[in-house]
Amino acid sequence: MKAVIALEDGTVFTGQSFTGRGEAVGEIVFNTSMSGYQEVLTDPSYTGQLVVMTYPLIGTYGINPEDMESAAVHPKAFLVKEYQRLPSNFRSRQSLAEFLQAHGVLGVEGFDTRALVRHIRTKGAMKGIVSTEELDAVKLVEKAKNWPGLIGQDMVRLVSCSTPYGWADNHPVPGSSFSTTAGSADGLKVVLFDFGIKYNQIRILADKGCRVLVVPATTDAATIMAMEPDGIFLSNGPGDPAGVEGVVSTLRQLLGRLPIFGICLGHQMLGLAYGGSTYKLKFGHRGGNQPVKNLLSGRVEITSQNHGFCVDMSTLDPDEVELTHVNLNDNSCEGMRHKRWPAFSVQYHPEHAPGPHDSLYLFDRFIDMMQEHRRST
Repeated sequence: MKAVIALEDGTVFTGQSFTGRGEAVGEIVFNTSMSGYQEVLTDPSYTGQLVVMTYPLIGTYGINPEDMESAAVHPKAFLVKEYQRLPSNFRSRQSLAEFLQAHGVLGVEGFDTRALVRHIRTKGAMKGIVSTEELDAVKLVEKAKNWPGLIGQDMVRLVSCSTPYGWADNHPVPGSSFSTTAGSADGLKVVLFDFGIKYNQIRILADKGCRVLVVPATTDAATIMAMEPDGIFLSNGPGDPAGVEGVVSTLRQLLGRLPIFGICLGHQMLGLAYGGSTYKLKFGHRGGNQPVKNLLSGRVEITSQNHGFCVDMSTLDPDEVELTHVNLNDNSCEGMRHKRWPAFSVQYHPEHAPGPHDSLYLFDRFIDMMQEHRRST
């Protein structure tokens, strides 16, 4: 079935749908991971986006329930060079096409993904549309232009949980009580703000012995403090941090009172809470092979990333906030820590899923910080 991909600048590609009829409009972005497409699809940070995979053969190992990073598929469309119709893996339970169809997400193949990615790298991420319903390129370009885009939008409200939940047996457990876990972290209680959280962030903290409780992004500071946690975790999430309502005010009330660890959107929200600002990257960082330098140790980490916005370190007071990690491709901020308060964050995804495990030490740093806070109170 013919499908047309149109960008707001008038660029058009033609391919074929491998999931049936449909139409989707969003921001076209690309991911450079060679595997991990299921984790990409179930990452809430991709809400509102049309994802292009740079690796040409996608679908080879199918889909399995263990690799879900949320309960849903979040990109509006999934664009690949060549879809593999016969998955081969002992863990596979269904094909990629069946998975996308079950979640109502359009899948398209058979076009020059290299040309599209190179165009985005040159011109920057832009609005786009993919359709099997409307094949008139002029009309599709106009539709793409009319889409409001992600800047200034509160996308977190679309993906954050509505009620708290814990974690047990590798699954969410509804309720407002901390998970019961025994382990090396001595049962430290961690409140996780859900801005669009990936399950592997919860898994790692739980596996390290933390008792976790995931709460909606709208939870206020008084409610958090009444829970008497040992630390606060700020998750990843989609869209423009400046468009998220209420969170910055909450974080300013919590800073200095409890250890805080932020990832991706959580990192950006901390930057805003510190008094800084964020900006949109030209085409973002998305993939499992992004080089980051740890300025504190001098080591280079290969990281998993998915973000289109960045903290502007020039807007933060260097006497208060220290840059700790930089992206070696464009020198943008990848990590920071507060010099007076127990708070630190990174722009990338140390929980991997998919991607390398180079940065797992950050979870241990958070646990050490919580243990120190517990000893001092």
